[in-house]
Amino acid sequence: MSEGPQRTGWQESLSSRLLVLTIGAILLIELIIFVPSAVTRRDNWIDNRVQAARIAALALEAAPSQRVSEELSADLLRNAEVLTVAEIGADIRQLLLAPDEPVQAPMKTIDRTTETVFDRYGHTIATGFTPDNRILRIVDESNEDGFLIEILVPEMPLKNDLTAFSHRILLLSLLISISAGGLVYLVLLYFVVRPIQGVTAQIIQFRDDPSKMRSDRPQTDRRDEIGQAQNALSEMEEVVSDAFRQRQRLARLGEAVAKINHDLRNSLSAAQLVSDGLSRSEDPRVQRALPRLERALERAINLAQNTLQYGKAETPKPVFQTVDLNTLVDEAAAEAMAGYSDIGFENSVPVGTTSRVDPDHLHRILTNLMRNSAQATHEARGEDSRIWIRPVEDGICVCDNGPGLPEKAQTNLFKSFSGSTSKGGTGLGLTIARDLARVMGGDVSLGQTGPEGTTFIVSLPAVPA
Repeated sequence: MSEGPQRTGWQESLSSRLLVLTIGAILLIELIIFVPSAVTRRDNWIDNRVQAARIAALALEAAPSQRVSEELSADLLRNAEVLTVAEIGADIRQLLLAPDEPVQAPMKTIDRTTETVFDRYGHTIATGFTPDNRILRIVDESNEDGFLIEILVPEMPLKNDLTAFSHRILLLSLLISISAGGLVYLVLLYFVVRPIQGVTAQIIQFRDDPSKMRSDRPQTDRRDEIGQAQNALSEMEEVVSDAFRQRQRLARLGEAVAKINHDLRNSLSAAQLVSDGLSRSEDPRVQRALPRLERALERAINLAQNTLQYGKAETPKPVFQTVDLNTLVDEAAAEAMAGYSDIGFENSVPVGTTSRVDPDHLHRILTNLMRNSAQATHEARGEDSRIWIRPVEDGICVCDNGPGLPEKAQTNLFKSFSGSTSKGGTGLGLTIARDLARVMGGDVSLGQTGPEGTTFIVSLPAVPA
């Protein structure tokens, strides 16, 4: 038996996993969004340098002889944040603005006229891993038709700008993910995790002690899967608790039956000794009644011996014999209707009809069915009660003119302690009858019932007589 629900660690709890998964999902979405944003940031940075270089070239064109002083050239390059500006034509390359010293560093060419989307994504990602002294050679369209503009810019400012942009996006993403994750976590905690924890605690509590059922646990109004699970668990708990308590009662009943069975067998043994003494009597009436008495005592002794086996859910195995059904029906009727002499009885099974069955099993089946019919019809019809037995294609029918079975009794007809309609009845008679019939390869079923009466069909096993 478990000691009760165990506390789970933070790493193992469902709520913490939901929080981590929510934050992780939001960060993943932010990462997917970040890469296109970084590419756009990088394109804007390059566009700004190219546009500044174009403006510087226009200032050069406005100067006399398209030449400026070295001081003005340096100011133009510094304001444009570029190292050199050149113009490329069909066959010539003209340097418009040049630095004081030649540019000597690793160089990467970016041709904006032929650059594809995949190139832009690749160049943006590669910028974070470039050496600090690398120079970008950027080629783009000029303001004049047929010419291209070429600029040289250090890549380090672009790298620093993308790094700062990444840090801002990362901090913003963390803030959004934690805020959204916390909100989603609280919603899931209230609507999902807490109900699941309640269901889990209820299951563990019921597992530890299935005999106890809390009657103060109300049905939930939720219509989703969790609400259905909670209501189904409560219903299952009620059913299993009732079955468990019934099992305990049956166990106590079994102990009582075992004690009664011991004394009953002693009494039956004494009665059997008396019957042995009566066998020496010469009274004709005693000689006629003695065989029936001996068979009744023998069946009672066998029934007492098999009682505990039935309590263990072990129906005795059948011993097949060829029997006369007409005679067996008469003997069962005599035992079942011993206290109902005013009930009319008719045995329509033809004399000489035989079947290969266990005679004790079939006797008990018919006795239980006819006793139930006698009780029901006698209470409802009194002296007009009638029971008759007739053959059918694969067995025999037990019929009466009683009031019929209530709908509730029909639903639980073959359930122990549930199918009885008489006051003080246990409902075991039909259960025993069906078990005995099925162990022989037959069955007991309800044929029809209503205000005109009830019919039970006893299907006999298909064993050659």
